[in-house]
Amino acid sequence: MLTIGNYNAYKLKLSDHGTDAWNARTAAVRELDPDILGVQEIVVDAANTPRKQWDAVAADTVAAFADDCGLTAAITPTDGYPHGTAMAADGHPHRAWYTAALWKPQTAGYVPDSYRPLGVPDFWHGLTTIAFDIGAAEPLTVVSYQGDPFRPNWRAEEALRIKGLLRRTGGVKSAVVVGDFNGLSAARVPGPDGALVYYDGEAYAAQDHDDLEYQVQAGTIGGEQLADRRQSEILLRNGYMVDVAAHLGVPWQATTGHWEDGKGDPDPWGARRIDLILATRPVAPAVTGYGVLDSEIALAGSDHRIIWAAVDPALISVEGGR
Repeated sequence: MLTIGNYNAYKLKLSDHGTDAWNARTAAVRELDPDILGVQEIVVDAANTPRKQWDAVAADTVAAFADDCGLTAAITPTDGYPHGTAMAADGHPHRAWYTAALWKPQTAGYVPDSYRPLGVPDFWHGLTTIAFDIGAAEPLTVVSYQGDPFRPNWRAEEALRIKGLLRRTGGVKSAVVVGDFNGLSAARVPGPDGALVYYDGEAYAAQDHDDLEYQVQAGTIGGEQLADRRQSEILLRNGYMVDVAAHLGVPWQATTGHWEDGKGDPDPWGARRIDLILATRPVAPAVTGYGVLDSEIALAGSDHRIIWAAVDPALISVEGGR
């Protein structure tokens, strides 16, 4: 059984290495002990770091964090990717945020030449893709993703791009997409009367603040205030992917909202679930468990909880032509 997790590590910076905040994050990851981990919000101090050094500093940050977590992010360096780290920059000229993939080499061997980083204009934050040999019918592609926090339209465009990365003739690759989606899921489950309802309720219905446009459907503010779910609707349509938590029917649990204002960035949203694990059709039958790390040290480390899924490689199938 393989454990695949995700962690938005809240503005993880190399200058924090060894601090209580850094150590809380690494302790939380070690508590989960994942085989593969997607990480978001690795940050370089762009204002005080020469632009040509951003990637090197980010690579050092990822390597230090991975090592402290008992994992690796090391890949074979190439001329195109000289830092030898499975990470992706956002690509903005004045902002340096990264995503990354970490793993245990003894249980997940990265497939050479499978690593691919993407940034703007496709993704507001960098998106990391890499495939692993886990003893399944084909390598498992893992996508570490952070959705655009400000524009529902862009989140929908990002979803189309992710779908394009994973499609193949007649089907979809064996893959999981993990990340901070910055949007509510469109997954539905049977309600008390048997009719399908959203697994995540309308979290914004009673809210009234300046940021609602970032999450609410146009034209519904001041009325029903319906969440914009186009991002995951695209990925979940026809079972192309499943939202693992809803797919398994586990009790709903928030992934954010546990930090009070003033501890980190002000949070007007309250408790909600915007950190997701999506599995493509070939992987969905292999997902056997899901959870949210809710220990004291995990809650202290970041404004996002770590989420995880258990996957049985023997149950992963192959769909479509390769």
